[in-house]
Amino acid sequence: MSRVLSRLMTVLGVLLVAAGGPAFGKDYGPGVSDTEIKIGQTAPLSGPGTAFSVFPKAATAYFRMLNERGGINGRKINLIVADDGYSPPKTVDQTRRLVEDENVFAVFMAVGTANSIAVRKYLNGKKVPQLFVTSGASAFGNYKEYPWSIGWGPTFTIEGTAFATYILKTTPNAKIALLYQNDDFGKEYLIGLQKGLGDKAATMIVRTQSYELTDPTIDSQIIALKASGADTLILATTPKFGAQAIRQVHDIGWRPATFMSYASASVTQVMQPAGIERGMGVISSVFHKDPSDPLWHDDKGYRDWIAFMEKYYPDGSRVDVLNVVGYNMAMTLAQVLQQCGDTLTRENVMREATRLDIQLPMVVDGIRVKTSSTNFYPIRSLRLARFDGKSFRLFGDMVSVPEDR
Repeated sequence: MSRVLSRLMTVLGVLLVAAGGPAFGKDYGPGVSDTEIKIGQTAPLSGPGTAFSVFPKAATAYFRMLNERGGINGRKINLIVADDGYSPPKTVDQTRRLVEDENVFAVFMAVGTANSIAVRKYLNGKKVPQLFVTSGASAFGNYKEYPWSIGWGPTFTIEGTAFATYILKTTPNAKIALLYQNDDFGKEYLIGLQKGLGDKAATMIVRTQSYELTDPTIDSQIIALKASGADTLILATTPKFGAQAIRQVHDIGWRPATFMSYASASVTQVMQPAGIERGMGVISSVFHKDPSDPLWHDDKGYRDWIAFMEKYYPDGSRVDVLNVVGYNMAMTLAQVLQQCGDTLTRENVMREATRLDIQLPMVVDGIRVKTSSTNFYPIRSLRLARFDGKSFRLFGDMVSVPEDR
């Protein structure tokens, strides 16, 4: 009987392979074969968010390195990047194309809060993993309502709370002005500020101004914020508007204590375009190892990253932290796929994405990428950092949030 069963199993395996299915013992979802895993990404290769185009460039280079070394469990990663111009309607169109025409296994590292929210319901309805969204919005930790979507970095609410906590400690009578992008990204900063300031929020926040991604400048908003009498400014902006704000604040003679979202904490994309001297003393937050900071230059993780950049991404900036972001997130996806083994179904990739507990070599020591079935916020800690004219230098204690939310 056992011989008959063995022969039947062998025949079944041959038939599955002949029919184009996986070999026996393997389980594949769409976009996966014995030799390839197709992953989709939307990113602003054009339009107002082009500073973020380095994310897919760094990730593509990382996967090129892995593929050269044999891939993941013998399978090459094929990252298909679609330009959405940082426009949510275009993100919808491009995501549908990736899923329905390109037949990708999962969508990874899609750039932008509003863009990713625009496709969240569609992807969850199709049960397509929306992995490690490039956004700090808390919306991507809502595992009960959207179990196929997971974030990556600290939430913007947490960063806003961290800024508020520091302001209360150092300048408890501060008059705060907030410039924010008019979407979920910017609005979460206001929530974080209010949470961190508590009962003092109503009196300490003296003025808020929003901007649209389509605005050519934010000059009028900065002038209005200065007129409020604020002595502290918080910039919940993307790189283009962060650089504009720093330049305009300085040029109109306003000298507030300035805090800026980690989304804009880039030497090459923000501080240099704004003018190095204009950005002196700006405070942001850090959870990646900033390659512009000499603190890390003897660190093995940094040295390995430099070697990677020189060989696989020679045109990329060696001082732009956004290139580190793409590298770190690609490494996270590679870890998840490695954990999946030969069970590369969409259900299993989500299961493994919520079983992470790793220290990435280019994430600040002590900050782990950690998830669970009830925690879709992989990174929940950060450090404050101050721009000194060359880099954002760490100071103060680690700021963390509870593991399960």
